[in-house]
Amino acid sequence: MPAPIADSEQCVMLVLDGLGWDQLNDHRAIMPTIDSLVGRSIHTVAPTTTATALTSITTGLTPGEHGLIGYRMMLNGDILNVLRWSVDDKIVRRQKPPMEVQPYDPFMGYEIPVVSMAELENSAFSEAHLRGCRRAGWRATSSIPVAAAELVEAGEQFVYCYYGGIDKIAHERGFGPYYEAELRAADRLVADLLVALPSGTSLLITADHGQVDVGGNIIRPSDAMLRGVTMQSGEGRFRWLHTTAGALADVAQIAEAEVGAVAWVVTREQVIDECWFGATVSPPVRARLGDVALVAREAVTFHEDADSGSYQLICRHGSLTSAEVNVPLLAGTA
Repeated sequence: MPAPIADSEQCVMLVLDGLGWDQLNDHRAIMPTIDSLVGRSIHTVAPTTTATALTSITTGLTPGEHGLIGYRMMLNGDILNVLRWSVDDKIVRRQKPPMEVQPYDPFMGYEIPVVSMAELENSAFSEAHLRGCRRAGWRATSSIPVAAAELVEAGEQFVYCYYGGIDKIAHERGFGPYYEAELRAADRLVADLLVALPSGTSLLITADHGQVDVGGNIIRPSDAMLRGVTMQSGEGRFRWLHTTAGALADVAQIAEAEVGAVAWVVTREQVIDECWFGATVSPPVRARLGDVALVAREAVTFHEDADSGSYQLICRHGSLTSAEVNVPLLAGTA
């Protein structure tokens, strides 16, 4: 941990969704407050996606332990969208209770105050990774420093804050003037926190993942590759193929021939043996993985109809490149 954390009795942690270390290094000139903080880069988890990484941040567990192993994952025969907690377009909160899918309490069972968007407070994903916490929802970004300061002044030793603007703009607009404007706004948020928090409070900054600008580099798996595939899960840069009985070797071989130049093609057993999701992957979590994974190492994304929204995402994440894996762990003192 950066030195300011060890020297303080009260800490506010701010997760800036989507701010990778590589992107920070490329834009330090327009983020002077964050640039002035103390610390270094650390690795996030695999896959480098919000549902998985936020759950690891709040529980302290690896994906193989907490079990939310992707944006979309196999669960009892269905593909569950973890952020929406839906199968296809149907919300399945009752059929797939979040506390059963992810059974571990966040923050070791402490009732930590959480400053996050008000509309997320009662979502199923919030129940999965933030249950038991005390919510202090905000509707405008300007409220984050005010709410965090009030909690610290009330005696809270640790306050968890979440901000998702960087990730959203990168997805929708890519890197460029809109992204740079958002980075400036995020830096102002950090500056406002340092001004608002009581003197001596430490502020810790981290992120769940970085971003890669894939633009229109969309790869559509061939009919030959998908001939032995029943379902797909994961996301564009960490695509799981679920195969029919006996088809795994053929699917892996065809995938390697088709996309091996731009992606790591790995089987479930290889991922588990190499501890991509941590040293422990329980049998129920193993069942949530596909059989063959296409993990992009170049700036590409793998298309799947069921994983396509109303607009094309320009920046994406999920894979294991430096731009996605390396995130900041920085701190300062108010």
